[in-house]
Amino acid sequence: MLFGFLLVLLSIAFLVSFISFFVSGQADQSAVDSFTDRNETVDNWLGKFGAYIADLFIYRGFGVASFLFVKLFFLSGIFLVLDLPIQKLKNTWFWDLFSIVVLSILFGFFATTIPELGGTVGYEMNQFLQDYIGKTGTFLGIIFTLLVYIIFKIKVSPDAIKSFFEKKHKDIKEDLNTITGIKETTDYNLEEYAIEEEEDSSESELAKQLEEPTLKTSQFEINKESLKPTIEHASEINLEPTIISVTPTPQPETSKSELAKEIIITNDEAFVIEKAADEDIMEENLAAKLVEDFGLFDPTLELSNYKFPTIDLLKEYSSVGITINQEELEENKNKIVETLKNYKIDIAQIKATVGPSVTLYEIVPEAGIRISKIKSLEDDIALSLAALGIRIIAPIPGKGTIGIEVPNKNPTMVPMKTVIASAKFQEAEMELPIALGKTISNETFVVDLAKMPHLLMAGATGQGKSVGLNAVLTSLLYKKHPAEVKFVLVDPKKVELTLFNKIERHYLAKLPDTEDAIITDNNKVINTLNSLCLEMDNRYSLLKDAMVRNIKEYNDKFKTRKLNPENGHRFLPYIVLVVDEFADLIMTAGKEVETPIARLAQLARAIGIHLIIATQRPSVNVITGMIKANFPARIAFRVTSKIDSRTILDSGGADQLIGRGDLLYSNGNDLVRVQCAFVDTPEVEKIVDYIGSQKAYASAYLLPEYIGEDGSSVNLEFDISERDSMFREAAEIIVTAQQGSASLLQRKLKLGYNRAGRLIDQLEAAGIVGPFEGSKARSVNITDLTSLEQFLNNEQNNE
Repeated sequence: MLFGFLLVLLSIAFLVSFISFFVSGQADQSAVDSFTDRNETVDNWLGKFGAYIADLFIYRGFGVASFLFVKLFFLSGIFLVLDLPIQKLKNTWFWDLFSIVVLSILFGFFATTIPELGGTVGYEMNQFLQDYIGKTGTFLGIIFTLLVYIIFKIKVSPDAIKSFFEKKHKDIKEDLNTITGIKETTDYNLEEYAIEEEEDSSESELAKQLEEPTLKTSQFEINKESLKPTIEHASEINLEPTIISVTPTPQPETSKSELAKEIIITNDEAFVIEKAADEDIMEENLAAKLVEDFGLFDPTLELSNYKFPTIDLLKEYSSVGITINQEELEENKNKIVETLKNYKIDIAQIKATVGPSVTLYEIVPEAGIRISKIKSLEDDIALSLAALGIRIIAPIPGKGTIGIEVPNKNPTMVPMKTVIASAKFQEAEMELPIALGKTISNETFVVDLAKMPHLLMAGATGQGKSVGLNAVLTSLLYKKHPAEVKFVLVDPKKVELTLFNKIERHYLAKLPDTEDAIITDNNKVINTLNSLCLEMDNRYSLLKDAMVRNIKEYNDKFKTRKLNPENGHRFLPYIVLVVDEFADLIMTAGKEVETPIARLAQLARAIGIHLIIATQRPSVNVITGMIKANFPARIAFRVTSKIDSRTILDSGGADQLIGRGDLLYSNGNDLVRVQCAFVDTPEVEKIVDYIGSQKAYASAYLLPEYIGEDGSSVNLEFDISERDSMFREAAEIIVTAQQGSASLLQRKLKLGYNRAGRLIDQLEAAGIVGPFEGSKARSVNITDLTSLEQFLNNEQNNE
């Protein structure tokens, strides 16, 4: 903005200086040469600085054409002050600079005796051109450049010029006919009459024709009593001269189809030939023309000055890089070979690959050795190595070897900075790249969340889930613009994700009329998930209208301006739902959370909504079959038992991890061991402070409004006459069982969930059962059937 003010003031200074130059003339020439001499006086209104600027731009520069610099600086300054997109000035700068050069040469050609008009540049360019192509060639070149400017900048069509000269030719011809008395008829041909009426306004309409040639409608209509057709334009065939009486009357707007018709006159007055003209053919696609005129749609234009976080915001640790302990490797190798030899298993070859926290020993057994025999020796090898977490991969997928993963005695931490700065992440051609950490071979492990399409993270407490979530979010912040991705953060712990509040108006999405974008209240999660389902349905409707299959095709089509925003189309950012503790939601809300999560997991991947769910309790009632079926990508941190490992990964191995960010990643059948990148809270705080200090959107990304059916919004006042026919039966079952739940009514009365839920609401309104208490069953306020009968009778008597 400050630079914009400077440009505006500079343009005013240039204008004053240039005008003063022409007022004072050559009086200041000597003062320019002695610029440092303070005793030298000048007549320029801006002093020596103004004299120097005027001499530089006008006398030694481009002459009078330099006044266009004033316009360019002023417009550029205004655009910067008002924070308008500076790209729109590109066309103005190009044509004004073109005009400056052309005008300088033009004045230099004609005004050789007045050097101030063309300036030194105009004079020298004329001398240069005339030495090679002569004065005539230079003049023709100037005319050519002027034609280029008129056609491409002023956009004067050659057809308009042609029609202008044709009209003038017809005017002259008619004047000659009038003078010589050749045409002596009292009536007029329609075409000639129209030309005569338009003659008075031809000069005023000439400029309009040169700017934008349009199809003019006739101001006259034919007298219907004479059935003789008329000639409407010069292309018609006149087989016999005909005199027609024309009555000039105002006519309503004529459609293009009527104007396009061509009428041919024949000898028979009752026979008229009408020929429809060919339709106008668009020379190019409308969308292609819009792209040519305005360029591709840029979703980042609103925050065009947004700067991505710099890598130096991340902490640099001193102990970075893998240190190979030769003695440790030799010792482990000898113990593995010796242990296997004790069980009569010979090894043909062994190779070690050192990773940040784990070393992989690849062994090739001798021929005839059964792999299952080596697999069964996992505990024996762990005993001989005295190491925690030996994991045997038999065989390694894609290789003819057996892998034994042995933890290093001194594991190395993987800082987030080394992962983010790696070429593999920076050059990743992915929609939603995530840098998880480094593999055993010390390669940066980068995956695409858009291809997963959903991620399930599980592990025991304190094994690195929250750090893993921060690594995922940090990766996306470093790679994606706020216009391209939005986060919906659910944090029941209330402390893990609260730092991201600072980037609410940049990256976060929330429900309308909610204060905090990060959801910490479990009751609000249900509304948010259902709102995401509405967003999903709305997006699928947009994809259907656009006739595309996924969000990438839709956004590509929108960028190429093939979708009209007036029809509801808009650029769709990716939405990433992050749930830090899923087990807590299941405990408090149960089915109300699981149902929308399952819907989103099944359908939302095509329209850019992706789920990341983390939990510390990987039991089957939390990670249900429905959820597992739709979460092919899973990350397992260290767990305490093989059962938990199988619940997460459908295979063992997670129980043998060493903790502190050691994880197994699965996206199908293959398991990859990764040391998760470590990003500390101060690092995250620096990143969100850097982003939050920049210009943001007016508000967070608003999800569709959803009116939930929780206790605050449900009307429990039921009229007795509107009660379900099975109300009494349901009340007796509830009182007998002393358990108020919809599932009990479903089983006993063989009802659907919706009807059972309505019965429970009616029982609550009547006061028979208590309010909803999360995962607990509702309390029953009536102790036995006798009390129930008395209660219902009293209710009827009160009615």
